[in-house]
Amino acid sequence: MEMAIWLTVVMGVVPLVLWLLWWWNNVWYSLVITTLRSSKGGTTLPPGHMGLPILGETLTFLWYFKFLRRPEDYITSKRQKYGDGIGMYKTHLFGRPSVIAFLPSTNKFVLRDNENFKYGWAMVELVGKTSLTGVHGKSHLRLRSFVSRSINQPNALRRIGLAVQPRMISALQSWTKCRNITFYDEMKKVTFENIGMYFASIEHGPTLDNLNKYFAGMISGLRAYPLNIPGFTFHHALQCRRKIQAIFKEVLDERRNNYNGDDQPMNDLMDGLMNLKDEEGNRLSDTEVLDNMTSILLGGYESTTVVTMWAVYYLAKYPEVLQKLRDENMALKKSKSEQLVTSDEILKLEYTIKVVDETIRLANIAGFLLRITTKDLEYKGYTIPKGWNMILWLRNVHIDPKNFDDPLCFNPDRWNGSMLPENFQAFGYGPRICAGNMVARLQVALFLHHLSTGYKWKLMNPDAKVKYLPHPKPEDGLQITIEKL
Repeated sequence: MEMAIWLTVVMGVVPLVLWLLWWWNNVWYSLVITTLRSSKGGTTLPPGHMGLPILGETLTFLWYFKFLRRPEDYITSKRQKYGDGIGMYKTHLFGRPSVIAFLPSTNKFVLRDNENFKYGWAMVELVGKTSLTGVHGKSHLRLRSFVSRSINQPNALRRIGLAVQPRMISALQSWTKCRNITFYDEMKKVTFENIGMYFASIEHGPTLDNLNKYFAGMISGLRAYPLNIPGFTFHHALQCRRKIQAIFKEVLDERRNNYNGDDQPMNDLMDGLMNLKDEEGNRLSDTEVLDNMTSILLGGYESTTVVTMWAVYYLAKYPEVLQKLRDENMALKKSKSEQLVTSDEILKLEYTIKVVDETIRLANIAGFLLRITTKDLEYKGYTIPKGWNMILWLRNVHIDPKNFDDPLCFNPDRWNGSMLPENFQAFGYGPRICAGNMVARLQVALFLHHLSTGYKWKLMNPDAKVKYLPHPKPEDGLQITIEKL
């Protein structure tokens, strides 16, 4: 009799507890928004499910990204359950209540509004509160204008284009001696040496090697659960940030000691940041210089490596695309007497740029962007509460059949026709579109020029699985066999 009672209690209570856990976040946040915070007598959150207490939908997110390795199905499952509706779902991810935006129009709505949606979450802690990412208003416009002039305008692109090629050429020559290489690891070295030189005039050596290691640690924390506790990825990322800033501070102090107060010639990005003045003639503080050095290098370092890696992968998988790319670049090479090409020449190679853009569409390092709301907002009858994360799911925009025909196929020719700008959001959209988007394209195109005109390669593990966290990468790091043509 007693056993029967206990069995009845267990069978009744356990399902009830599980049901309460499953719906707790939905009930709690709806109650807070509709009862405690609303002055209008009731509001409606977007459709969706907010998962378990504390964890939210973290386990679901990891299930699709880490175990199934089908990240697109995370949004697809929601679309099948709730429909497209307003292009937003409520959820609870990365330790915070959130709203996911996944359609071009909803992403555009958020990215164009620089006042109501600001950077928050872990991003600002890692890149710095006074960085281009962390500041707003006039400070943002001032920094953005300088950064754009320094790395994204024609004269800057010409300087960068000539500066980065010698290391690319040297690396390709050395790889053929090894024959078998892990492309991701080797390309990271080339990219970081070029960025380290142009941005801070740091030559190859122990200092650059340490920076490379620390930046890798920072990148791993960008999409990690934001717990600043020893043993967690995010804590390690913050420690790496401090070490990076300490290295840059030594370089900065040395330059300050030799600084006479007048504008100095701009040999690199650090010089430019030191010389930057506002409308009243005030220069950036040391903290502002260091934060912006860190954030700009972080943005250019991993993204260039990842996009180049995937371009090499797709070209190996699609030989007909490689042949068209090679023909276009061979024609340019034969028309020149010198080995280096200019940025003006490379950016006029229409098919090459299509290959670069198609790679970025399919393999952009930023599968999603994060913003935080500064006040309660209404969107098509639904409330987006103040202080919630806005997660802009760029990956869905780029692989949605409604936006691109046969979206998972690598097809540079799709760029022949007209395309809605809002359907390509790899560099963001609106006032905070990536300031270095052209220099990123340029570096990838330059590498493909020298690779395609002088070398042939094949994948050692053509069926290698892909890891999607913290960014898409073949499990083997893209092992290839490379030799001269």
